Amino acid sequence: MTEEEARKWLRDNFPVSRETEEKLEAFVAFLKREAESQNLISASTFDHIWNRHIVDSAQLLGFCPSEPVSWIDLGAGAGFPGIVAALLSEHEMTLVESRGRRIDYLQRAIALLELEGRVRIAGMPLERVETAPYSVISARAFAPLDRLFELATRFSTNKTLWLLPKGRNAAKEWEGIQPIWRGEFRIESSVTDPEAGILVGHLTGRREKGTAAAE
Repeated sequence: MTEEEARKWLRDNFPVSRETEEKLEAFVAFLKREAESQNLISASTFDHIWNRHIVDSAQLLGFCPSEPVSWIDLGAGAGFPGIVAALLSEHEMTLVESRGRRIDYLQRAIALLELEGRVRIAGMPLERVETAPYSVISARAFAPLDRLFELATRFSTNKTLWLLPKGRNAAKEWEGIQPIWRGEFRIESSVTDPEAGILVGHLTGRREKGTAAAE
């Protein structure tokens, strides 16, 4: 997908107003400026931000309820998918980020994009974030699946939707943790890379010892 195709995909799949489009443009410009002084995104994706980051983030909204819900994004980093999802929806977003320079960057991005009313930053390690239930949990390159569930299950209920871009290892990671964790997940292909998978589903808890073998 070229950059122009990525922009067209956004226009075709979201009711993007001129104001929202301008904010997306402003966010990309801000990211490029900031990336000159800190390692926000991989250098190999710098010329493909709309495809590799904007659309890659926006596609997650296609699996979400349309009505506003509470969403926690783990390891928010450069703002993907959290900032993009907030710009394209009315969801209440919590961005978890522990690195000081990234926190400062996210705070300034939120102010620039006028998202202060719906987006907040939990500027601390995930282990210190107050336990609360969320309707949606996302994590993009945050941690291996077993570690991710260990850390984040306390934010989840049986109804929480997990959106986990896992690249080309999605099926392998999900298969690997099934002896330990119980859930209903499917693997969706990414629109930006058909060979990359997104784990979409619900986690129902840790298995009791011996139950995996019985099933």
